[in-house]
Amino acid sequence: MSVPRSMDKSSAIEYINQMFPTGPSLSFSRLPFHFEESLSGVEPLMQKIHTEIRRVDASILAAVRQQSNSGTKAKEDLAAATRAVEELMYKIREIKTKAEQSETMVQEICRDIKKLDFAKKHITTTITALHRLTMLVSAVEQLQVMASKRQYKEAAAQVEAVNQLCSHFEAYRDVPKITELREKFKNIKQILKSHVFSDFSRYVSSDHDFCNPSLGTGKETEETNLLQQLSDACLVVDALEPSVREELVKNFCNRELTSYRQIFEGAELAKLDKTERRYAWIKRRLRTNEEIWKIFPSSWHVPYLLCIQFCKLTRTQLVEILDNMKEKPDVGTLLMALQRTLEFEEELAEKFGGSSQTKETRSDAGDPDKGENTSQSVSDIRKKYEKKLAAHQDSGNDEKDSQKEYSVPGAGFNFRGIISSCFEPHLTVYVELEEKTLMEHLEKLVQEETWDTEEGSQTNILSSSMQVFLIIRRSLKRCSALTKNQTLFNLFKVFQKILKAYATKLFARLPKGGTGIVAAATGMDGQIKTSEKDERMICYIVNTAEYCHKTSGELAENISKMIDPLFADRVDMSEVQDEYSAVITKALITLVHGLETKFDAEMAAMTRVPWGTLESVGDQSAYVNGINTILTSTIPVLGSLLSPIYFQFFLDKLASSLGPRFYLNIFKCKQISETGAQQMLLDTQAVKTILLEVPSLAKQTTGAASYSKFVSREMSKAEALLKVILSPVDSVADTYRALLPEGTPSEFQRILELKGLKKADQQTILDDFNKHGSSIKQPSRAHPSAVASAASAPAPPAPPASASPASSGVVTSPEDVLARAAALGRGAATTGFKRFLALTEAAKDRKDGPFRKLFNP
Repeated sequence: MSVPRSMDKSSAIEYINQMFPTGPSLSFSRLPFHFEESLSGVEPLMQKIHTEIRRVDASILAAVRQQSNSGTKAKEDLAAATRAVEELMYKIREIKTKAEQSETMVQEICRDIKKLDFAKKHITTTITALHRLTMLVSAVEQLQVMASKRQYKEAAAQVEAVNQLCSHFEAYRDVPKITELREKFKNIKQILKSHVFSDFSRYVSSDHDFCNPSLGTGKETEETNLLQQLSDACLVVDALEPSVREELVKNFCNRELTSYRQIFEGAELAKLDKTERRYAWIKRRLRTNEEIWKIFPSSWHVPYLLCIQFCKLTRTQLVEILDNMKEKPDVGTLLMALQRTLEFEEELAEKFGGSSQTKETRSDAGDPDKGENTSQSVSDIRKKYEKKLAAHQDSGNDEKDSQKEYSVPGAGFNFRGIISSCFEPHLTVYVELEEKTLMEHLEKLVQEETWDTEEGSQTNILSSSMQVFLIIRRSLKRCSALTKNQTLFNLFKVFQKILKAYATKLFARLPKGGTGIVAAATGMDGQIKTSEKDERMICYIVNTAEYCHKTSGELAENISKMIDPLFADRVDMSEVQDEYSAVITKALITLVHGLETKFDAEMAAMTRVPWGTLESVGDQSAYVNGINTILTSTIPVLGSLLSPIYFQFFLDKLASSLGPRFYLNIFKCKQISETGAQQMLLDTQAVKTILLEVPSLAKQTTGAASYSKFVSREMSKAEALLKVILSPVDSVADTYRALLPEGTPSEFQRILELKGLKKADQQTILDDFNKHGSSIKQPSRAHPSAVASAASAPAPPAPPASASPASSGVVTSPEDVLARAAALGRGAATTGFKRFLALTEAAKDRKDGPFRKLFNP
């Protein structure tokens, strides 16, 4: 039973009803009437509550007692733990004291033993040092005897043994006896060096023929013994300092090259055409003196070092020969000498630059005798080094392949270019010869060019262009086999000159002259008459120039990969590519001019039509059919020969030419009646349709949408002009302002003349027109970029048509003017000539692209 701690009136009533479930429900409304009946169960409830209170009190009392007992036990446990810790600390102090006592006792016991150990160590060191000193004294004395008797093989092992013994006395260098022995050993090594150098100087000379011993004369054995003695002398040199070996090899190489220097410094052989004999001399020397090379250990690489000295000396002599020549060297002789030099360098590089490795002496780590054995005698040490030297000598004798014997693994010397580089400054005559040859080939190819493609050819390019690059590649191959430095770069400049010359040949082959608006804008005066063959040739020139533009870039990329990195960044064909871009532009413009010339007759026929006396509107005029015939016969051929990008450029130029030309041609006509204007408007729409169908004639859809939009804009001005002519006289000025907002007063006066108005009537209209002249936008030369952006913007659509408020034809507002114009047909408020100016101005300002050369020669 639980009673809420706080309750409101309603919750108290609910609680009482819960305590007395048998009685009627208690409510404040009925409380006065049933009060006695409701209190009948209070006594039992009170007893129940008192019982619960007593039970809770007993529980609380038990909990308090239990908590009191727990606190007492915790205090007892804490006191017991404290006593245990104190007892542990006492035991630790006791153990530490006993340990210190034990340490003191051990030190007292070992004090006497340490003294004995030190004494034993000093005695052992002294005995070892004395033993080694005895060995050193004995070894030095034996070495002195061997040196005096020239016993090189034994002396080599003895030198190694003495060196090892001396290393043990490095700490005693200041001891007089040790100093005396080291000085004596140094003198003995000097004696050995002088003996070895003396023997080599006496016997290893050009007068001694080891390759052909005198058989049966008794000298064969003597010479064999001599070779063996010199071979043993090399072992002594190996045991001495490295500088001794370097000095011996240098002296030997100088002695070998003395005869070479004497032979080829003479007037007879000191010539460029005798270069090959130099290399034959050293090859023969290496081959015939094989017995001498066996004297030296293979690890010395004596033939390798001899060849290095030979190359350096040869280069010096060739430089002197080339510099002292009074005239330019003969190209054939120069190239032959260079070719033989390159071949010789390659042979040396293959002979000495291989990966085969000379057998090395076995390492000390694999020697079971290695170690510091103080009981070794001098003879034991000497025997150990004799074994090593014998193994080293056997390894050299076992090598039968001379290339492996002479190979120098990891050698840092590069034979390639060591001699041939001296020819580089004198190869200008070779470059001049290549230039002359290439230019002659070019002239011959251009003369033999048919300016047409062969039957069955799958490419629409001239065969001469492929032949030009073929001879250039052959020239490049020849030069790269000789050198890849300055000469190759100079030849690259020759390639540039040849390709520019070929571009000039293509440029000169194009038909001359030009006419029309494009020609006037580009400054190309004259008239071009092109036949079908000429048009095909022009297309071939465009394709050929495109091929040369691409291939010249690939050629430069290949040369930059093979040439020395010092020149790679300077290999650039951009100037050559610009030349071919100019050829492409000129050819396409020429193609447009040729087509313009074909339109001359049709434009003249248009002006001869009696537009002022036509009685009715019929089919399209004859000149329109003529324009259609010209395009249908020309465009398919051009579309099949030109690439899409250049054909699109051609179409843009054609539209920018024919549209403004058609517009201006209207002004050349005589009087135009209303019927004539309607017929001419029909013809204009027919010409527009013909131009829009040009891409489909060529079966090229690339850029067709932009071209159609361009043609519509160009032809819209002619349509607008004819709509002005068709307008009533009283509204002609307002119609002109609305449809041709950029028109000029002179054009407006010409329109009045075309309408057939008398001078007096014209003057009245002109006066009224001039009063409102401020509304006419005079054309002005804006910045080229602004013109380009304005020309490329789409023409604004004409406002919707509305009925005229007056039946008399009087125009009351600009909206009415536009409505009257719309009744004649929808027109565009831009000029084709503005588009043309935008194209030309944009081309002038462009700094890149294939057409930048047109306006920037």
